[in-house]
Amino acid sequence: TALSNGSRRIFEGLGVWPLIERDATPIRRIHVSDQGRFGFARIDAAQQGLEALGYVVINRVMGAALWRRLGETNVTVFAPARVTAAEAAPGSRAIHCELDSGPAVLEARLVVAADGARSVVREAAGIGAQHWEYDQVAIIANVFTQRFHDHVAYERFTPSGPLAMLPMSEGRVGLIWTLAPQVAAEVLELADAQFLERLQAAFGFRLGRLTRVGVRHRYPLSLTRADAHIAERLAVIGNAAQALHPIAGQGFNLGLRDAASLAEVLADARRDQADGFDPGEQPVLERYRAWRSADRQGIVRFTDGLVRVFTQPFGPVKLLRDVGMLAFDLMPPAKNLLSQLSLGAAGKIPRLARGAPL
Repeated sequence: TALSNGSRRIFEGLGVWPLIERDATPIRRIHVSDQGRFGFARIDAAQQGLEALGYVVINRVMGAALWRRLGETNVTVFAPARVTAAEAAPGSRAIHCELDSGPAVLEARLVVAADGARSVVREAAGIGAQHWEYDQVAIIANVFTQRFHDHVAYERFTPSGPLAMLPMSEGRVGLIWTLAPQVAAEVLELADAQFLERLQAAFGFRLGRLTRVGVRHRYPLSLTRADAHIAERLAVIGNAAQALHPIAGQGFNLGLRDAASLAEVLADARRDQADGFDPGEQPVLERYRAWRSADRQGIVRFTDGLVRVFTQPFGPVKLLRDVGMLAFDLMPPAKNLLSQLSLGAAGKIPRLARGAPL
């Protein structure tokens, strides 16, 4: 997972960052290019006055750190668990779930739906979602390279879709290769040597020879947007609110800002209301909804727009995007605006993402 600087600060505030910092690989430069064409763009952390544009963290490492910190709190964890139904109750919301010990009903004055794009909790609250299929599949794998990545993240746009190489530890890069479903199926069947040959042809030799590939995984790409982000005693965050194409690496960071914003709204309400604090009352939830609206809409449109622009096969569109990339590469203000957007530093920023306590 690629973490923005804002996400790093959120993890610092939660005491998670010290547990993953050693395994986090900084992204100091981003290089974007269009295969077989003249368009390219570069973003440099030093030119933005930053130590890094972001960090790549292995999901397993991040998950272990989050579980460890959670175990140090007074939070009661029910896991594994499967939600089977959810419903509003007087002054609360009830969650029906299956635990190892059998069925259970949990009630709370506020429930947060954070159970993914196909959220059972969101749907049970009567909140629908808009869903678009991109007719693309992402192939994910670790790749070893002849040359050290030098902390550069590469995004290469190809006729079949974007190909990203993210810097990782131990001389590896993280591959996210977007292909049409039928092409992805064919590529996944290739032996490692043939797979690397095909990948080399698409990516080029900026990292020298691609020497080894790990286990390959695939998942279909789509865009899902919830029709609403609050309901009676319910807040919707993360992929349950919006599930994005990985082209700009913004999905997890956007969801983390959802969580940090909701936490801040609740912390402020608790201070303001003292003994009468009710986390699920409508005015509190409305503040969360209003705050997150602009950030969500901006990132969703930005990400979806990138997908559509860089998958257009028409010559005039290709020419315009190449000229646009070259113009962007020569305009520091545009780079600063884009880097601020991608770092989660546009609009109202949660206190945790600024490095301040709740």
